[in-house]
Amino acid sequence: MEQLVGALRAIGEPTRLRILSLLARGELTVSEMVSVLGQSQPRVSRHIKLLASAGIVERLPEGTWVFYRLADHGRGQKIAQSIISLFDENDRIMARDMERLDAVKHARTNAANAYFAGVAKDWEHIRSLHLSEGSVEAALRDVAGKRHFKSMLDIGTGTGRILEVFGKQTDRALGVDLSHEMLNLARLNLERAGLENCSVRHSDLYSLPFESAKFDLVTIHQVLHYIDEPKAALAEAARVLAPGGLVAIVDFAPHQLEFLREQHAHRRLGFTDAEMEDWMSAAGLTTISHQALRPEVSEANEQHLTVKIWTGKRALTPVPEKENA
Repeated sequence: MEQLVGALRAIGEPTRLRILSLLARGELTVSEMVSVLGQSQPRVSRHIKLLASAGIVERLPEGTWVFYRLADHGRGQKIAQSIISLFDENDRIMARDMERLDAVKHARTNAANAYFAGVAKDWEHIRSLHLSEGSVEAALRDVAGKRHFKSMLDIGTGTGRILEVFGKQTDRALGVDLSHEMLNLARLNLERAGLENCSVRHSDLYSLPFESAKFDLVTIHQVLHYIDEPKAALAEAARVLAPGGLVAIVDFAPHQLEFLREQHAHRRLGFTDAEMEDWMSAAGLTTISHQALRPEVSEANEQHLTVKIWTGKRALTPVPEKENA
């Protein structure tokens, strides 16, 4: 009862009600809320701190930035959603807040689009060398089957596209990435797609901030060829996979296109089935399979990339850990 009263007291203030209304429309930083609310940063930070202490909002550190969102579980979520349902959409102050929020989001969109425009040419060149993204996504859906997932993690989410692919097939989907620019772009894409069950956060793929056995679908799409230790990243992905869960990895088969290493920061020029299967087995995954997606190659363009999809499952009964020799 005391916790409930405390949460209601935390919400029961005009500015904090306005903050709830803003966060109901997506994740925001304090500086973005300052722009909308027209109040000082210390004052807005104090309001946010009270809401966070009451479990109404969640704090999501992202490098030097911090995003805030409404709690997505527990009593805090129920209280927030109940209060939000009572808001009057015609309220003059909240209507003005929404106009300012649109301006903030428009600025964010322009920044994200400017970044994407800078890298889009390189991406399009690489995409021209392999099967279309739509075909790869269709194959990825096929390997996942028609199963509905409770929770999904997309590692190295980039633009958030794989979250969009599986957004309607999972109750809750989360993408992680180290790039602030990509995370902002992913937020915009997910908002445009209307996928309120999907979100993104800043995280290191070698040290995921989640307990073990949390997700029943984990995807790693075109990420491993950029990193130094793909085996370690795969082991960490397997750690957070729930019993009966599925890991799906999309990357390239071995190739000789050295310019990808020299010009596009590819650390590895593809992976063999043997090494991927060894890594997956070492991570405790079973029922390992692979599929090759080869583009049509013309004489005019002999350069091409074969996309591979590797999948593995976590046994329903955990395998006992081996003792150190």
